[in-house]
Amino acid sequence: MNQDWRGSIVRGLLMVIAACLLLGLLTGEYAWALVLGLACYLGWTLVQLSKLQRWLRERGPEEPPPDAHGLWGEVFDGVYQMQRQEQRTRTRLQGIIDRAQESTAALRDAILLLDSDGNLEWWNPAAERLLGLKDPHDTGHPVSNVVRHPAFKDYFEAGRYQEPLELPSPVTQQLQLQYHFTRFGNSEHLVLVRDVTRLHQLEQLRKDFVANVSHELRTPLTVIAGYLETLLENQDQFSPRWGRALQQMDQQAGRMQHLLSDLLLLAKLEATSYPAHNQPVAIDQLLAAIRADAVALSGEQGHRITLDAEPVPLKGSESELRSAFSNLVFNAIKYTPAGGEVRIRWWADDQGGHLSVQDTGIGIESKHLPRLTERFYRVDSSRASSTGGTGLGLAIVKHVLLRHRGRLDITSTPGQGSVFICHFQSSQLAP
Repeated sequence: MNQDWRGSIVRGLLMVIAACLLLGLLTGEYAWALVLGLACYLGWTLVQLSKLQRWLRERGPEEPPPDAHGLWGEVFDGVYQMQRQEQRTRTRLQGIIDRAQESTAALRDAILLLDSDGNLEWWNPAAERLLGLKDPHDTGHPVSNVVRHPAFKDYFEAGRYQEPLELPSPVTQQLQLQYHFTRFGNSEHLVLVRDVTRLHQLEQLRKDFVANVSHELRTPLTVIAGYLETLLENQDQFSPRWGRALQQMDQQAGRMQHLLSDLLLLAKLEATSYPAHNQPVAIDQLLAAIRADAVALSGEQGHRITLDAEPVPLKGSESELRSAFSNLVFNAIKYTPAGGEVRIRWWADDQGGHLSVQDTGIGIESKHLPRLTERFYRVDSSRASSTGGTGLGLAIVKHVLLRHRGRLDITSTPGQGSVFICHFQSSQLAP
């Protein structure tokens, strides 16, 4: 209570007491005079409260407060000033909201606001065009009711939004949309949806070109390799100076055949988003076979290859999983010096299934790790040429994992070795 209010209260009480004393002096009934004075003061206070309540209930935006004197006049004036300040603040905030809505309405990208349960709270006009949302019919409904795609549901529930999600539009399959999720506030979500149809078409054109060229080159390369093999079998009939040339041509032809095989496999993996043969795969038996091949590949280098695999099957394509896992194991053999160790482990826990391939090889610098799964990316081109790799092995691993709803984590220390871990969701484990 400020000093003005105290003064008003003191003055009011003194006036009431003075009037009561005067009335008591005239009548000789001081007690009744005091009761009557206090009753009148209470009645006047109730009248002012009634006027305040009526004004608060029925006031318009510009209606001034009722007239009053003393303490209640100051109360009415204070409430009126608060009302005007609130009105100015509301006008300013409404202006900010209007500008924000005008800005988002001008965007070609869709913007969605979701509550902590994933229900739709607000969206801009572009969302109606790209996602077919209708106001107010879709307000408060789960976003998964609008985007009815298993990959979207898995992506949203997993909560790993580092990479965007690309799916066809629920309005038309001709539109390809890219979803970017951002958390804010109390586990709420801001979703940015972009139309990437043009980029998707260019990417599809590139994939088709690579697949078609690889397929067309396969036949003539097979013919060339066949003739080279024939020439090598009869090289004693030629001049000795042709021997080295024929061997190098045969080596490079074999490398080209491996490259085309990997390109065709990548094209096959990219053609669909989920394996056609989705059956339980005995991963422990699959890894045992891969380990046997790795021992044969190691040969006289004497690598120590250990396997620790739990009998937990994984749903998917056995051929694709064999290709991905063998790439990881064979790479570990290639880049680990003679006598080094390669440890293979398969286990399951509450988060899902995990495959770890750990080696004591030369390691990889941290600056290369984000790009290792890119096609034809070379950490060291001379080293890759010496090992005969195509530069597509880890790209194949990445696409196989994506098709099996998995992801790849890579950690490495130069001079100490590398660890490649494949993580699979619990839903991919077979019962």
